[in-house]
Amino acid sequence: MKIAVDFDGTIVEHRYPAIGKEVLFAFDTLRALQEQRHQLILWTYRSGRELDEAVEYCKKNGIVFYAVNKNYPEEVFKEGEISRKIQADFYIDDRNIGGLPGWGEIWQMLNPDLNPTLENELKNLPRNKSFLRKLFGN
Repeated sequence: MKIAVDFDGTIVEHRYPAIGKEVLFAFDTLRALQEQRHQLILWTYRSGRELDEAVEYCKKNGIVFYAVNKNYPEEVFKEGEISRKIQADFYIDDRNIGGLPGWGEIWQMLNPDLNPTLENELKNLPRNKSFLRKLFGN
């Protein structure tokens, strides 16, 4: 899927034009989504130096976007023109109705079949070596 991701208030706390602290689990989730081969597009109000800083910050945290404020890397705009319309399958933005769910919830929305229960996890652990089995029984 193509996933458009906002920066301020979504990946990091709102501190524009500065860069805020990472929102808990943002980079972990984004890296996991990239490992699943999703194309991440940075979709942000930032431009110029502030945009470059955001892209570099993400790169230092292990995220290189498929495209930045574009539908695809080769998309070209006339000078001074930037499109804010991004075509994506999924949008992650703190300005959604209801705000930004936690990144764990975002992961579950995108991976509804990859949420093993504790019971399923316990079934996969060796009986004689499992601290959890001792703690929870069986």
